Amino acid sequence: MSPEPSQSDPSLKSLAALMRELAGAEILPAFGRVQARSKADGSLLTEVDLAVQERLINALERLTPGIPVLGEEMTQSAQQRLLSGASPRDPAAGEAGAFWALDPLDGTSNFACGFPAFAISLALFRNGRVELGIIHDPVRDECFSARLGQGAWLNGTPLNSAQNCERLADAMALMDFKRIPPGRLSGLLRKGAFRSQRNLGSVALDWCWLAAGRAQVYLHGGQRLWDYAAGRLIAAEAGVVTRLLPPGLAESTEQLTLEPRLALAAAHQALFDQWWEHVGLPWQD
Repeated sequence: MSPEPSQSDPSLKSLAALMRELAGAEILPAFGRVQARSKADGSLLTEVDLAVQERLINALERLTPGIPVLGEEMTQSAQQRLLSGASPRDPAAGEAGAFWALDPLDGTSNFACGFPAFAISLALFRNGRVELGIIHDPVRDECFSARLGQGAWLNGTPLNSAQNCERLADAMALMDFKRIPPGRLSGLLRKGAFRSQRNLGSVALDWCWLAAGRAQVYLHGGQRLWDYAAGRLIAAEAGVVTRLLPPGLAESTEQLTLEPRLALAAAHQALFDQWWEHVGLPWQD
C-alpha cells in the first residue's frame, strides 16, 4: 500500500483514477487513428495531446487550487514564466514555489503510428525538487507512482530495481540513439558491452521500466523537465542510481531548467560505475 499523502496533495489513488479516466476517454479511442503534425523542434503533436493537457489542467486546478501546471504543449515563453515564478526564492510564487510538470502524451510518435508505448506523466515540484510522480501506461493499464523518500509502486505494489545483474555485459540497456553524437555510437555498441539494447520511444516509460527491473542501464542524450520529472523520481525511489547532466559536461545538476539534459542511470551503484566508465562522459562532439 502506498503511504497517505499530505493534506495539501491529492492521493496517488485519485490521480491514477483521473489518468485512467482520461486515457479511456481521449487516448485509447484515438490510438493509431489520429492525424499528427510537426512542431518547431520536429517532434509530433496531435489533438489528443492538447485535449489531455487541457482536461488535466482543469482537474488539477480543482484538486490543488493555487498550484499552476507547466505543460509540455504550452508555449516556451509561458513555460519559462511559470518556471521562473515557481522559484522557492520568490515569496509571491503560489504554494512555496510549487507547480505541476505535465507531459500529457509522452511518446506521441509511437501513439500516432500505432506503436503501443506511450504514457501520461505528471510530477509535483516543491522548492525546486520533485515530491510526487505518477505515470500511467494506458495500453498495459500500468500506473507507476512514487513519493519522495517513501518509495515507488506499480499498481500499488512496491517496486525495487533489479539487483541481480552485477556485470554490464549481462545488462539490458535502454538507449535513445537519435540524441547521441554519431561519433560515439560505435564505442557504445562495441561487442560485449551489454547483453542487448532497446529503445521504447517514451522517456516516461524508460524510467518506469528501469524501476520495474525490465532493463538495468539507461542512456538518453537529451530530455526535458516534463520528460524526466516523474519518471526519474519513480526510478530513484525504486533504487535506481540516476544522473542528469548538461550536454558536454560530466557534473550532475539539479537546477530547474527548460534546457535538455543527458540522462544516465543503472539499477545499482556498482553497475552504474561500470556504465559510467563505458559511456565515457563528458562528450565534446
